[in-house]
Amino acid sequence: MIDKDSFSNWFTQFNIWRAKNISHQNFLLILALIVGLFSGLAAVILKNAIHYIQVFVTEDFNITNWNYMFLLYPMAGILITILFVRYVVKDNIGHGITKILYAISKKDSHIKSHNSFTSVIASAFTIGFGGSVGAEAPIALTGAAIGSTLGRWFHLNYKTITLLVGCGASGAIAGIFKAPMAGLMFTLEVLMLDLTMVSIVPLLLSAVTASSIAYFFLGKGAEFTFILEAPFELNNLPFYVILGVVGGLVSLYVTRGTLFLEQKMERLKNPYVKWIVGGLVLSVLIFILPPLYGEGYTTITSLLSGNSYALFENSIFYGFKDQQWVVLIFLLSLIGFKVVASVATNGSGGVGGIFAPSLFIGGVTGYFLALLLNTFGADVPVSHFTLVGMAALMAGVMHAPLTAIFLIAEITNGYALFIPLITVSTISLLTNKYFEPHTIYTKRLARRGELITHHKDKAVLTLMRLNKVLETDFTTVHQDQTLGELVKIIAKARRNIFPVVDDSYKLIGIVILDDIREIMFNNELYTTTKVSHLMMVPPAFINIDENMDEVMNKFEATGAWNLPVVDDGKYVGFVSKSKIFSVYRRVLIHFSEE
Repeated sequence: MIDKDSFSNWFTQFNIWRAKNISHQNFLLILALIVGLFSGLAAVILKNAIHYIQVFVTEDFNITNWNYMFLLYPMAGILITILFVRYVVKDNIGHGITKILYAISKKDSHIKSHNSFTSVIASAFTIGFGGSVGAEAPIALTGAAIGSTLGRWFHLNYKTITLLVGCGASGAIAGIFKAPMAGLMFTLEVLMLDLTMVSIVPLLLSAVTASSIAYFFLGKGAEFTFILEAPFELNNLPFYVILGVVGGLVSLYVTRGTLFLEQKMERLKNPYVKWIVGGLVLSVLIFILPPLYGEGYTTITSLLSGNSYALFENSIFYGFKDQQWVVLIFLLSLIGFKVVASVATNGSGGVGGIFAPSLFIGGVTGYFLALLLNTFGADVPVSHFTLVGMAALMAGVMHAPLTAIFLIAEITNGYALFIPLITVSTISLLTNKYFEPHTIYTKRLARRGELITHHKDKAVLTLMRLNKVLETDFTTVHQDQTLGELVKIIAKARRNIFPVVDDSYKLIGIVILDDIREIMFNNELYTTTKVSHLMMVPPAFINIDENMDEVMNKFEATGAWNLPVVDDGKYVGFVSKSKIFSVYRRVLIHFSEE
């Protein structure tokens, strides 16, 4: 049996041999292949786990009658998830995409190794028992964690680990949908990794590998069954424009509604109170509106085939399925309450993402709009609107139009609808961005200045830490000290700025050497002039918890070269432009791919 120390020594020797004999680029491709392999396997495991759990708990349901078990199953699944997370994982594993973005922005792309499997287990119980969320965010976190863990094992730098994180996420999304281009676009748009010659091949390799693994184990079947019966007709383009605007507005509702309800849920501090409140809301909603059960892909498949009757299976409204106005109201209810159900699932302790709910709401929105337009005399293809509606919501909610276009085209073979897919996705994105500049994933990080973006300057400032540019070799003086005492301090000091503090060490001003140079040798003023008479108030104060973007804004607004840093008013040090530029240069070299 090999002990831990022996394995560690062997691995170190292997790593040294690898560095000498395998080029960095070739080794990166090998790791990308491995990451894609394991990400694909994770996607297969998760999809199968969700499927078999759902079959196990719902196989005896009579579709013509409502079932009271809908009041029990979602709460049971969330409780299992809570106990697993609380007593086994002992870490927060929710909001998977936000966690990846935070890791890239603030943790040198380090994601805890347990995320390589814990999110799969937790989300399988949550969704399998009816949690109204998607498996995509957990599986993306799983793939990203696999890439991050491999990168750390081999002691790679930040750039390479970040790329492997992207490979893992790309492979995970590609594997769960069997859509390699969608996986690639997801990484570029949602995770905001730059597309360069260095990154494109590893990302594609991971995506294709994961998709191949998914095809091998799951067959060629996709999430949605769709056959394009009629080609795109140009005279329907104005109606697609309407769908784009409606999709943008609905996606705005999804984003703001989700964030608003999450804040309400966060006010509940006791996890079991959250479970009871959120679980009851979720269970009641599913009992009244059964399509809210799970991811909702079965419902989307039914809508794509034009079968609205499937919406009413196990529903208390089953007897009204033939009435058009009931169908329209039912669809509107699904659009409105899917957001509530998703937040109730995650807020009560479940683990899942907004990816699948966005597709669900988009499909229902497209179907609803098509029925409504046709009611007023239009003749638009309902299945096409259902399909394109999914792209509209994904583009609006995630600000990822290319991901939306390629995902829908790949998983449904709807390439003939490229024109409406592009049109609707673009209009939805522009409509949403007019009101909301950030996605549902990035809004929290953006508020705290912790978000990496494609903007190089902002990205580098995000990576910089205030403590790395803080200078503490300035000599403090007390406000009651005299000019004579100040001159003695100046004689021994190395800097030309002197922070002035009071008895509690709070910063009340600064003395600049150039400002007192003309009087500092006037002996008559040595005992009569105090530091408080000579000091000036700095043009701005920097708080110790401010991010570098805010710091640079203060430098730009004041035109200052040095600004003091305080912690609850107490003096900490100074930040200078010269130190910032020096550190900025180092971080830029570290961050840049060139």
